[in-house]
Amino acid sequence: MRITTVSARLLSGVAALALLGAAAACGGGSSADAAENPYDLLQAGTLRVGTLTDAPPNVYLKDGKFTGFDNDLMTAVAGKLGLKVEFVGTDFSALLSQVNNHKFDAGSSSVTITEARKKTVDFGNGYDFGYFGLDVPAGSPIKSFAELKGKRVVVVQGTVQDDYATKEGLDPVRVPDYNGAINQLKAKTADAWIAPAEIGEKSAQDSGGKIILVEKQLSSAPTAFVVAKGNDALREALDKGLDQVIEDGTWTRLQDQYYPGRPIPDTFKPGSGTVAYPPVKAGSAGPAGTSAAPTAPTATPAG
Repeated sequence: MRITTVSARLLSGVAALALLGAAAACGGGSSADAAENPYDLLQAGTLRVGTLTDAPPNVYLKDGKFTGFDNDLMTAVAGKLGLKVEFVGTDFSALLSQVNNHKFDAGSSSVTITEARKKTVDFGNGYDFGYFGLDVPAGSPIKSFAELKGKRVVVVQGTVQDDYATKEGLDPVRVPDYNGAINQLKAKTADAWIAPAEIGEKSAQDSGGKIILVEKQLSSAPTAFVVAKGNDALREALDKGLDQVIEDGTWTRLQDQYYPGRPIPDTFKPGSGTVAYPPVKAGSAGPAGTSAAPTAPTATPAG
């Protein structure tokens, strides 16, 4: 009986030591994982980014590759962090919740910073400005935002254009993507589309004369990449990388590539606002920030 008791005690001691060893090993593994994946990404070394497929020149698919100003900028920023980027297409109306629910590490889709959206996601520093545009079918008598009352106005669901149309009492027709809005204008099943002006302008250029951009206005709200609430490590890293691509001229090159001739408003400072960048070819737009057509009522750009 005594031998059995001693043996049991010895076995218990061995088991305890084994458990302690396992715990220590687990603790060491966690530290290693944290060092390997400091930004808490879905896959270490790869930034999984939710974006859109149909909104040139900002975010779109070309020859099977995700590109556009926002996505090329995100790729450059991630490169500064030593990360590869995996883009995944989604609908704008779902993007923010998908980022916060960790389906994506980040979102890239000309997302305008708003107080309401800050309740769902965290924003990095602003990387672009934009315009709020009004597209109509060719031959339409509509020339301004002031003429939209009682008209069939289409917007992409969940965008700031949707918010604007709703606040103005326009009872907008909501579609899930930009192609849906463009198709309604081409078919003349909608009287107007309130769009991010850069996207609206590109859509008009590509429509073969079926769509016209009639008015636009500069927004005071910048666009930024988004991350899940509380992921400060990733947000701060993206902000640091953004400043680096601003300083090395990448941001300027992409501005000239995707928005040729578009001046930079004096009031807009990309990134942290502390980094100088090579001037864009179009130069400065001056304090007013726009040389566009007559301005619309209070508005904001992008998605």
